[in-house]
Amino acid sequence: MSGHSKWATIKRKKGATDAKRGKTFTKMAKAIIIAAQTGGGDPASNATLRLAISKAKAVNLPNDKIDSAIKKGTGEIEGGTIQEVLYEGYGPGGVAILVEAATDNRNRTVSEVRHALSKSGGSMGEAGCVAWMFGTIGVLSFNKEKYTEDQLLEVGLEAGVDDIRDEDDVLEVVVAPQDFQTAQAAYDEAGLEYESAEITRRAQNLVPVEANIGQRILDLVDKLEDNDDVQQVYVNADFPDELLDGE
Repeated sequence: MSGHSKWATIKRKKGATDAKRGKTFTKMAKAIIIAAQTGGGDPASNATLRLAISKAKAVNLPNDKIDSAIKKGTGEIEGGTIQEVLYEGYGPGGVAILVEAATDNRNRTVSEVRHALSKSGGSMGEAGCVAWMFGTIGVLSFNKEKYTEDQLLEVGLEAGVDDIRDEDDVLEVVVAPQDFQTAQAAYDEAGLEYESAEITRRAQNLVPVEANIGQRILDLVDKLEDNDDVQQVYVNADFPDELLDGE
């Protein structure tokens, strides 16, 4: 299993657990607010908002909360302006860490992220220190028991798909961010159901870590993601296989 696959598998398993937490609703609502702030409140013309709503519905965020978040984003009701921020730093073993956050108080959020990093033996870095190590891609994940690579490729060839990866329990369709909505629409039209669809970041090169360091990194990710303001955490660690058994 590749390093990318191991981290993707860990993230999927963590996501299944996180979806049961109330904090997930807060994070999803913030993503909807930001999407509506930047692109308007109509999902038909705002692809980012459509994606945010889709992810929110996947974790059963109630429709009234989705509607409220959209109205906060467009200014129809009060709710404060949410800002997107990116923090960069280093974790245990010197691995690179990117933290995407959505906050109404940058001072509070940066203080909490810095504290979590330092308590785990890491440190906050300057802007640009590690972001270059990560690329942005669109990923649609399909159940391997339902579809073959050939089926996914047949639809994806006309939709700008770059690659199809066999990643443990799923097939991942990888596409450039600008082609993501086109690919998503193509699979929808073909009736092929994906388990998840997102624009995410992946480390371009991975740093192998021993199990004890890997566990400390995962503990740090948990602490960061427990923060209401933190949306996503990315690391460039290549985790040992044994850590997957404990997830």
